[in-house]
Amino acid sequence: MSAGEFELIRRLTRAVPCRRPDVVLGPGDDAAVLRPPPGMDLVQTIDTCLEGVHFPAGLDPADLGWRALAVNLSDLAAMGAEPAWGLLSLALPEADERWLDGFARGVAALASEAGLDLVGGDMVRGPLAVSFALTGFVPAGAALRRSGARAGDEIWVTGPLGGGAGGLAAWQRGDRARARAFLRPEPCLVAGRGLRGLASAAIDVSDGLLQDLGHVLEASGAGAVLELERLPVHPAAVGADPVAMALGGGDDYQLCFTMPPEKRDALLAAAADWTGAPVCIGRVRAEPGIELRRDGEPVPLPPAGWDHFRGAGP
Repeated sequence: MSAGEFELIRRLTRAVPCRRPDVVLGPGDDAAVLRPPPGMDLVQTIDTCLEGVHFPAGLDPADLGWRALAVNLSDLAAMGAEPAWGLLSLALPEADERWLDGFARGVAALASEAGLDLVGGDMVRGPLAVSFALTGFVPAGAALRRSGARAGDEIWVTGPLGGGAGGLAAWQRGDRARARAFLRPEPCLVAGRGLRGLASAAIDVSDGLLQDLGHVLEASGAGAVLELERLPVHPAAVGADPVAMALGGGDDYQLCFTMPPEKRDALLAAAADWTGAPVCIGRVRAEPGIELRRDGEPVPLPPAGWDHFRGAGP
């Protein structure tokens, strides 16, 4: 006899136990009771991952657990927040205990690394879908935003781009070794916290650099010039045009941020603690729009990144 809903929930919560002292009451009641620390703003985000839209059918459940949590943690990173609590809504086509145990291992591994407690959630029968709602903390008034970029600011990324799209292509070819950037993205939580007080604006690169930078520029009322020879391209971005993959592929979960040039030394000092090295790829200008250049010469813009209601570009 297969496990029922409540036994599946118990299996999941046993695999991802609560350890944080600010969790007054975790899973098992009608709702969680949580105690925010004084002097902190709460930062909240929610994302849903659908099979066949955000991840391919047949993905290993442990990889899916890691990936679904990572894409949400990346939103907290882009705000400069420290992860605290998570809620999970999971739709499963059938009660598969082995699948759930694998999924829970992936979630638990990243949650432990990020300092996140899973404090509750829900499970239903339906097409495979994973939805995390996360809460993090940031000192009052210190959250990073999209709207602060100003003409003259430098544009930076925290690491190489194109690995998400290249990793998905590798997975589709059966090359799991090159697929890691897609399967197990690393949210830039340390970098996000390090950018408090340095970055004038920030966003995570989930839908492609051009599209996500475009959101920053729109919110800031500005434009940009990008120098393609500076663009860090991930080794997994292979094919006819790796640079186009880095510009528009998406699923990279690096941070793109803007910063006044006079803060460069402070940035490089802070980045000593980061996993990767930040790279300056251009500058903000007053004139709207994004201009691409290579060695000083204009380059045509490739298609934009992902949009749920338009597909992979206009």
